[in-house]
Amino acid sequence: MDSRMDALASLGSLEGVASALAGSRDGIDALLRDRGLRRTPPELTTESLLRGAIASATLEGSVSSAEEMRAGQGDEVAVAALRLSTELLALVPTLRTAPLQAFARLHAVLGAGAVADDQLGRPRDGAAAERLHLLARRLLEPTTAPALLVAAVVHAELATAAPFASHNGLVARAAERLVLVTRGVDEKSLIVPEAGHLALRAEYESNLRAYAQAGGSSGVHAWLVYAAEAYAKAAELSPVR
Repeated sequence: MDSRMDALASLGSLEGVASALAGSRDGIDALLRDRGLRRTPPELTTESLLRGAIASATLEGSVSSAEEMRAGQGDEVAVAALRLSTELLALVPTLRTAPLQAFARLHAVLGAGAVADDQLGRPRDGAAAERLHLLARRLLEPTTAPALLVAAVVHAELATAAPFASHNGLVARAAERLVLVTRGVDEKSLIVPEAGHLALRAEYESNLRAYAQAGGSSGVHAWLVYAAEAYAKAAELSPVR
């Protein structure tokens, strides 16, 4: 396709982004290819999702311990993250064909009992709705962008736009994991991107702030280079290891 019309692919031309993401993808592929030589029990996927829920809840401000969450307990944020982890992969087909519905469902699962029913899955305002529609269109358009770049952009857009009444960080990190599955990076969801971000928490939070700042591409560039490092860490923290 014409690269001038491929907004996501154009981000891959930023200095160092393509090579950094390619290096991380090589590491992920090596991990999963090695695992593919043996049977991968579903328990590994379950464990990856659980580790992701624990990490994502912590990043969202939960003070519940990993032990509490493994027992199915914790504060509201922890319980919401656990609830979503059991439903997340069922949304893979929806993200492929109807991203807006997938985003709405993510929030509806997370926000149940925490926000009013008429706010579940609904954008906060017109600006948030417009940002969500644009992101959904980008996901449905053909692109030559690396899958890791697409996942990183989806994460940052949802986290910085904060389109819902609550749980936006959890939504963003869950959507990122779904993109990694739907784009063929990690079809069995064995790496743990949320734990990668938690391990690099200071860099994660500072680069999201940079992404959110208006003007120029420096923040986007910094976020994408950071994301490559986070995905490499996500592979290191996989239960496969």
